[in-house]
Amino acid sequence: MRYRKLWLLALALIAFGAPLRAQAQDWPQRPVRIIVPFPAGGNSDAVARLVAQRLTEVFGQQFVVESRPGAGGALAAESVARAPADGYTLFMATLGQIAVIPKISKVSYDPVRDLVPISNIGTNPFVLVVHPSVPATNVKEFVEYARRQRDKLTYVSAGPGSMVNLSMALFLNRAGIEMIPVSYKGGAGPLTDVIAGHVMSFFPNLSVVLPQADTGAIRLLAVSSEKRNAQLPNVPTFIESGFPGFHVLTWNGLMAPAGTPQDIIDRLAREVGKAVHDPDIAERLVRNGIDPLGNGPQEFAAMIAHDMALWEEAIKASGMQAK
Repeated sequence: MRYRKLWLLALALIAFGAPLRAQAQDWPQRPVRIIVPFPAGGNSDAVARLVAQRLTEVFGQQFVVESRPGAGGALAAESVARAPADGYTLFMATLGQIAVIPKISKVSYDPVRDLVPISNIGTNPFVLVVHPSVPATNVKEFVEYARRQRDKLTYVSAGPGSMVNLSMALFLNRAGIEMIPVSYKGGAGPLTDVIAGHVMSFFPNLSVVLPQADTGAIRLLAVSSEKRNAQLPNVPTFIESGFPGFHVLTWNGLMAPAGTPQDIIDRLAREVGKAVHDPDIAERLVRNGIDPLGNGPQEFAAMIAHDMALWEEAIKASGMQAK
């Protein structure tokens, strides 16, 4: 009797498991949604559309990009976390929804428990820039100048919890200097005011400053990537500039609801990796200031773990209280 029960249990498990395996193997049978946490027209939207076009070609089903802005992207993350784990809803996540917002706000999703990584498509470093009147041509000179100008030197702040603000707070904390924040709501105003000399420094991501990189309107002191950026080969990294371990990046990565069949996750990761290393797609990403990556689920998970610790440090350095 005991063996008969075990045999029946095994049959039941096979019966329930077979449809799941078949579903994963036959996927996709209908259009797949990629939810973007910001309005159409931005970097995340552009990355999602590049990837969606390639996945549509590869899998023979439409991958449709849907924008769902709000609450810094938390609304989009919540909607994906609640979606069925069947491979038909994906998330074009950015650093904020995974490593920052859940640390500073009450959200109804857990980025580790409710979402699974597929592939980090590309990274975007930050760049420390100053107005040309600042007598510093490198980070060391800038730190020394800031110490002499205690409570006088200004920098752009995009508000509590923003990547710009947190990145600058992390740098100031590690450099042991203090500066005066000038708040902005975003848009072109911050860079325009730095160019005009109304604010002396800014720490935006690379895509913001690329159009002005060679104009002489601003001076680029350092990039926050581990290696020099291909589009700014003459700009050193913070690591080169005396800040070992200062490796701060934003990114766009594809994720899915927890429980999505591993076969689907792996197939998507392989195709995203191939797409990102296609010369045409890679060039288009680079033109938007993005370093193509296209890693696998395990590597992406390791990046997320590192980022959670790093940005918790940045949150505390900014004076905000981490949850």
